Amino acid sequence: MPRRPYKKREIDPDYIYNNHEVAKLINYIMFEGKKTIAKQIVYQAFEELKKQKQDPLRILHLAILHVSPTHEVKPRRLGGASYLVPTEVRKDRKLFLALNWIIEAAKAHSNKEFHSFSDKLLAELLDASKNQGQAVNKKMQTEKLAEANKAFAHLKW
Repeated sequence: MPRRPYKKREIDPDYIYNNHEVAKLINYIMFEGKKTIAKQIVYQAFEELKKQKQDPLRILHLAILHVSPTHEVKPRRLGGASYLVPTEVRKDRKLFLALNWIIEAAKAHSNKEFHSFSDKLLAELLDASKNQGQAVNKKMQTEKLAEANKAFAHLKW
């Protein structure tokens, strides 16, 4: 616990869609401070969605909704044993986990099928919006683990 209260830094929405979730997605994709490249990747995927006559913000919101977990487990040490205690996930952590799982799943796609990362991201966003894909499987595994350890919920503090 910090001695002084700290103010969490607010992130500005992106300038094209004026959306915080898109800005977070760009920041999570960013590698070695190359934000313009991350913006190109995201906006290319969104342009492809527009060509398919779909709303990119709605697809992103649906993907985040389908991938974000409600419960996760956190290890708690009690005596000599370590227990996995299920806890509810905060709203900002839900967004972080959902976007990171979508990005990880997009990175896991093979290079034979897709030519660029924007194509991989587009495919994973479409899969997640349909409640399919690797990111949704990761959510299911996390929630199943939390359900299996429900007996240790009383250890939460």
